[in-house]
This record gives sequence, C-alpha cells and structure tokens, in this order.
Amino acid sequence: MNQQIPADTGSVAWRAIETSFGALGRAVLVLDASYQVLQASEYLDTFVCGGTCARILGRPVSDLLGSRLFVPGAALHRALSQGRRAEGRRAFIKCPNTGAQLVSLTVAPLPGEQARALHEQARFLVVIRPADALGMPEEVDDALIARSPGMLQIVALIEALSESEATVLITGESGAGKEVVARAVHAHSPRAAGPFVAVNTGAIPGPLLESELFGHVRGAFSGAVRDRRGSIDLARGGTLFLDEIGDMLLDLQVKLLRVVQQREYARLGESIARPVDARIIAATHVDLERAVQERRFREDLYYRLRVVPIAIPPLRERPEEIGPLARHLLARITQRAGRALVLSPDALDVMVRYPWPGNVRQLDNALEHAVALCQGQTLQVEHLPPEVRQSVSDNDLVSSPAAAPAPPPAPTAAAPAAPAAPALAPADKTEELRQVLNTHHWNRQAAAQSLGISRTTLWRRMRALGLE
Repeated sequence: MNQQIPADTGSVAWRAIETSFGALGRAVLVLDASYQVLQASEYLDTFVCGGTCARILGRPVSDLLGSRLFVPGAALHRALSQGRRAEGRRAFIKCPNTGAQLVSLTVAPLPGEQARALHEQARFLVVIRPADALGMPEEVDDALIARSPGMLQIVALIEALSESEATVLITGESGAGKEVVARAVHAHSPRAAGPFVAVNTGAIPGPLLESELFGHVRGAFSGAVRDRRGSIDLARGGTLFLDEIGDMLLDLQVKLLRVVQQREYARLGESIARPVDARIIAATHVDLERAVQERRFREDLYYRLRVVPIAIPPLRERPEEIGPLARHLLARITQRAGRALVLSPDALDVMVRYPWPGNVRQLDNALEHAVALCQGQTLQVEHLPPEVRQSVSDNDLVSSPAAAPAPPPAPTAAAPAAPAAPALAPADKTEELRQVLNTHHWNRQAAAQSLGISRTTLWRRMRALGLE
C-alpha cells in the first residue's frame, strides 16, 4: 500500500502555477523525492478523464505515466539526479475509462525555496502537454488515441518496445493512421531525441527514390551537379519511416535488403560502404504475404522488415475512437481557421454510425468539409458530406430507437397467425444484453460472437442502451 500524502492544494503559490499552466493547456504535477504525486492540477481531468487528479494524488507517478521513465538508470532519472531538467520526454498517459494517449513531459528539479512554497516535501515539477501540442507537422494527425481493445494492444506493444530498436512493420488500410503509430513508436524509443524522417516510397518514381534514399555524389548521373545526402543519412540517430513499402520496385528491394540486413549502404556514384545509424519502420496497405506469393515482393526482405509486426484495425472496427478523434481533428482544423466550433450530438451520432472506408483521413476531410459549410458555432448533420449523411439509413441501426422492426404480414384465412411474442421493453433488452456481457466477462468480441453479430453492432447496442 502506498501511503497517502496530503496535498497542499490550497497554497497561493500552487494555485498560481496551476492556473497559469492550465491557461496554456498544460497540466502540472508536483512530486516528492520518491516520485510520488503531492499535487496535481485539475486540468488533468480535462484532457485525460474525470477523476484523474483525485486518483493520482499520493500515488507513484508511474501509475499515470508508466514505469520506464522514472526508474533508476533511465535517462530522465539520471538527469534529475544531476540536478538537470529533462524536456521532450514522451509517455502514454492512462485513464481506466478512456484508454491512453501520447503526451510530452518536461520534468525539472525544484530549488529549495520554491519547493517549500509549494509543499514541504516537493522536489520535482512535471509539466504535461497533450498530444495535439507536441509541435509535429500539421498535415499529420499526431494524436494516438486508444480506446478500442485493438488500439490499446498497440499502445501496450509500443510501451514494450520502449527500450528496443527492432525493425517494425506496420500494416493497415490507407488512412488508418500508420504514420501516427510510427511516430509514437519513435517518440517512445531510445531514439526519440533523434530525427524522424518519413519517405513515401510509393509516391516517388524508382530512379528518383534510389537517390532519395541513398543520396548521390556529384556526377553520379545527368543533372547531379552536387553531392546530396539521402534519407538514410538524414535519419542518422533517429528513425527512417518507409511508407507504402509494398509498392517498391523489386530492384530497389534488393538494395534495401542490404540496408536492413547488413546495416550499410552506398550513395549513388561511389563505392564506399557507409554504416546505417537509423531505426527502420516500414508501413504498407498491401497484403505483403500475398505479394510474396505472387513474386511482387521479396520474401527475405519481408521477414527482415517484419521483426515486430503491428496491424492497425480500420476505423469501422473501433467506433469508440471516432468521437475523440473527431474532437481532436476538429480542434486542429478550427485552430488553423481561427474559429471555435463544436460537434452537435446528432452529428457525432451520424459519424459514429458511418463505416469510414477512408478511415481517419476521410474523417479529417469530412470535418474540413463541415467547417467550410458551417456558418454558426455548432457543426450539425447537414454540414457533413452527403455520403456520410445519407449512409445512416443504410447502416445497421438495430440499436437505434428510430429503427423499428417492420410490421408482420397480415394473417391469411387459411392459416391464422400465431399470437405474436411480446416485444422486449428497453429495460428488458438492457438486462438481457447485460447478462450476455456478464457471461463473457464483458469481453465484447466473445459476446458479439455468441449473439451472432459484429463487435461494432454490439457496441452500438450497448451505446443505445446505456451500457458503454
């Protein structure tokens, strides 16, 4: 049992710090010498989940941010032990109700006089920034939001890889968030302080891609008027992300195999072997196993890349995340447009029911469309793209009160109709579904299989009956 430590949240100094950082969209923690939380700003409840502030008081900070950062021997622990500030550390902040999200931390030792003004046992100050404030490129959705079982498993895997530099292969449909996961793997790795260099191998023609990856020397080919560093060199000390690797030509696959297998490469026009000092993460929407069978992708390269496989489920299989993703994307879009908009409950309900064949990228585009049409401060159903609005009547709406079953056919004279079974009242439906969930220990996949429906349909029924 961890001893509960009283929090001096009434102090003027603490209130001033809490208010100031909260106005900037930051949460603040005060830790003692053993990294237990003495004080926590109420802003944690805003961007994590309600009750986080009360839950973490008196507990080890690892209960909130994971165990790897503050253990003896870790880089952050060493910096604090030497009286230095640690900036830009990445962690997954967790909530039992809403899952996990990536955040950035700054941790600093508190000078004695300032520490005593906050709490007699205060030693360290932690400033937490949500994912949308990490300063990553705007064109990339940098928020790794995990609510569904599949995405929470990916978060757990990323945490398990935090001390590893193993090659990772990320698969998933176009727009599902493969680069988001790749950036999270990089940000939560020993190479987090290094560069993250992304190359879309499917968008660059073969001859140009070779120069893009390996670089070239002056005179290597017509038009090569000066030496040029390649992406492998630019990613030195960090991570090289090779997107759409399944579209790479076979002759380039041979050269990439040398990079992955022998950890060396040569620039075009020279014979000097250069060492590779970059972690490689590859991604594709292509079924690489089938591509190997069809001899469109090298088998040896496939297994060299697939050291740690990560399969991202499509957005239609994780409806729990549509709401948080939509709100995050809308905040980013409106910030760029200089507006303040919110989603209406009806619009959000329609978005949750839509299957999103284009995944997160399509969701982002749909919100851009809605913001362009909206003249007020609330996005309504009519502002959504036509395909999203019109799909609701075509979707599985069993859980919707508006989707009443069709009346039975009228009985014929020759065959009188049997008495109809009484329809279950909403309370009975709720209890019936609750019993099924209890039987399967609230494992939604097992419960859905027992009912003969998809997990998405089960989630919609749970949502309609208040069983989320």
